[in-house]
Order: sequence, then structure tokens, then C-alpha cells
Amino acid sequence: MNNKVMKQYQQSLKQLFDIVDKPVLKPFPQKPYHNTQIKTVRVHIDYHVEIERHYYSVPYQWVKKQLCANITNQLVQLYHDDTLIAQHPRSHHFC
Repeated sequence: MNNKVMKQYQQSLKQLFDIVDKPVLKPFPQKPYHNTQIKTVRVHIDYHVEIERHYYSVPYQWVKKQLCANITNQLVQLYHDDTLIAQHPRSHHFC
């Protein structure tokens, strides 16, 4: 099918791929893509933030402040103004 010449282009799909697409292809990334959920959280009075019924600690200076949580399947990263405040392995234990 890919080698069949198309009337309107006078070329096959394979030929068009080799001419148009192949020269601009980039290599696959070395690291796998990790889906990241971004969420705004507030630090509780006990220096913890709650993410999906799990609690992650932060330094006491951040009590009552809002932080940005980047949540992957393996990691929880907590940021304030693009500065990493805390990082924890993601908890998947059920209570």
C-alpha cells in the first residue's frame, strides 16, 4: 500500500515520507516520559500537605503558605516560586 503511486502526487507514501518527513525526524528521548499532575496545595499547621489522602512534610517556615505540587507516579515535588522546597517518594499505601 505504501509503495503504490498516488495519481495526484505522482509518488508513493513511502517516497513522500522519505522526502518530507524523514529528514526532520528527531531521535527518541533517552528518558521515558512521566505524566505529571500539577496541583496547588496549602501547608497545614503541622507542616504537612495533603495529596490524595497522603501527607508529605515541608520545612516549618512554609506553614499556611501555598505551594505547587508536581506529582508523578514515583515522586512528589513541592515548589514555591519555582524553588524546590521538598521532595518525597510518592506514597501508594492504603490506610
